Amino acid sequence: MNNVYQLLICVIITTTFGFSQTTYVPDDNFEQALIDLGYDDTLDDYVLTANISGVTTLYVGSKEIADLMGIEAFTALEELDCHQNQLTSLDVSANTALTYLDCGANQLTSLDVSSNTSLTILDCDSNSLTTLDVGSALTSLLCRHNSLTSLDVSANTALTILACGHNSLTSLDVSANTALTNLVCPNNQLTSLDVSANTALTNLDCGANQ
Repeated sequence: MNNVYQLLICVIITTTFGFSQTTYVPDDNFEQALIDLGYDDTLDDYVLTANISGVTTLYVGSKEIADLMGIEAFTALEELDCHQNQLTSLDVSANTALTYLDCGANQLTSLDVSSNTSLTILDCDSNSLTTLDVGSALTSLLCRHNSLTSLDVSANTALTILACGHNSLTSLDVSANTALTNLVCPNNQLTSLDVSANTALTNLDCGANQ
């Protein structure tokens, strides 16, 4: 009886351990992309966590992905390119090692990367963003062709490139961004723009405003 009990405990522990080592990936196109990259072998909504937890670079652009659930298990991820998919939301709050994120040409309405304190390059062009919460380490921010009515970059003192054209911005304060070399903000609703503090600026495009 004691042996049977011990065997049952071993089975339970093994089963529990097995389940804890998998990551739920419900989007078939995302999982297929991971299969194509060699991180998975069966389209069953689950990927071995050990296969993805150490991945530092992930390119899954143009794969018709609608849901990136499971990305939170890529805890070592430094570069993520998921541009030109069908994403309506994106949560990278668990990917704290990210330095580069390209999520352009999706259907995002909001994006929060405030917890991604290592992020230096963010490309979120061509979405439907109405709100954007960015981290402080950014050196390059591309958020053109969205629906932004405001943009706060006051904490982004390391920013050298800011491209925010084709939005609905009525004001833009870049007084704290003294490292800026490129400012591209055409096709907004700006009535004034003060770049007197931006002494490093070499390229300015602010056409088609008011």
